[in-house]
Amino acid sequence: MIDETRNSLEGVAPIVEHPDGFYWVAPGGRQQFGPFASAEQARADRDLANEEAPAPGASLREAEDEIGISDWIDPDTGEPAEGRTPPRLSSD
Repeated sequence: MIDETRNSLEGVAPIVEHPDGFYWVAPGGRQQFGPFASAEQARADRDLANEEAPAPGASLREAEDEIGISDWIDPDTGEPAEGRTPPRLSSD
């Protein structure tokens, strides 16, 4: 494993070296991402993945707003009321 004393914070994914290159290890240690030509490239990819991850505590509403989903839900179906849904006319 590559010494990462400057990144020794709890929860930082470690960088490991294999014969074919460098990999970063996902939290939990079950998945490795790589190979990269250098430890710096593996570290940069790991840090980019951390930046793109949803912020802890991000609400469902914020996530829906980011992808442009309507915040009105059809009470009959529970589905968003947009797209190819045929109109529901009252039978009165």
